[in-house]
Amino acid sequence: MCETSARQQAKMPSHWTEDVKARVNARLAEFFEEKLAQANAMSPRAGDLVSAVAELTMRGGKRLRPAVLFAGYRAVSETGSAERIDDACAALELLQTYFLIQDDWMDGDEERRGGPAVHASLTRQYGNAQLGASLAILAGDMAAGFAFELLHRAPFAATHVHDGLAAFSMMHFEVVCGQQLDLLEHADTSLTHHLKTGSYTVRGPLRLGALLAGANPAQLTALERFGEPLGVAFQLRDDLLGTFGDPKTTGKPAGHDLREGKNTALIADARLTLAPEQWATLEQVLGRPAATADELLAASALLESSGVRARVEAKLAGLIAAASAALDGAPLTAGGTLMLRELLARLSMRDR
Repeated sequence: MCETSARQQAKMPSHWTEDVKARVNARLAEFFEEKLAQANAMSPRAGDLVSAVAELTMRGGKRLRPAVLFAGYRAVSETGSAERIDDACAALELLQTYFLIQDDWMDGDEERRGGPAVHASLTRQYGNAQLGASLAILAGDMAAGFAFELLHRAPFAATHVHDGLAAFSMMHFEVVCGQQLDLLEHADTSLTHHLKTGSYTVRGPLRLGALLAGANPAQLTALERFGEPLGVAFQLRDDLLGTFGDPKTTGKPAGHDLREGKNTALIADARLTLAPEQWATLEQVLGRPAATADELLAASALLESSGVRARVEAKLAGLIAAASAALDGAPLTAGGTLMLRELLARLSMRDR
């Protein structure tokens, strides 16, 4: 580690991401207790959906998006109380729950975070797949409503909350549009990643935290220049892990994305660059649930030997460099900038 990096690490707030996670979990637990009491006061059956939303939300999750939001907040205000941002951080997690409930049903996934997906859980609870799916849609709607309610409660100046709600709404809109393009297998995977992943994983949370802190235009521009490449880098790392990641670390079988037929950056590159016979070989595996481990291994090897993996990794490295450069001389606080640099490493170089 170079001397500058060592000094930066020494100044890094100790375990700040774990502190954010702990505070968000506590705020969510408190909020769910409140909403469950409200629902049960209407009818004992009305609490079922609150419980379903709470169970998925509290089951796990790294709480990365709240950490990004908090870093955006600290990049503008190093002195504001950390607890003031908890409602907004919890709102992000509830928006995530809403998207996960929908994604799992759309993809036919029965598990999420080591337990049943919400539509699967409700199907078992009521013994009817159509009813389970219908209730899951309502649970997703409920999670989205909870997210906006919590953000509206955030203890900031009314103008800052207003700006934050506008950013939150745009984030929601972009993700829905991105999911639509993903379902339609839109050829421009970069646009899909920009909307579906970059929006509410990096750009949106950064902007939301900064707006609640009262960011000026120059600060918002600096965070946008940082968040744009990082959001794409996050997705590219996800694509690489979905095909080449170690199953013991990722928790997914080798070649998972190939078997699922996901339109990843690897597949987009392969579609443009592979020779017809190579693409035909890859197509035999792509989106085929019954593909054998040997077939998936051969397909992964083809993506490597043809240079597809190297090109995606090179693009990832360029995005990381661009995000890092965007912080050089940016009009942001010193402590917040250190947090952003730590997040850059965590989000773009993770192994799961």
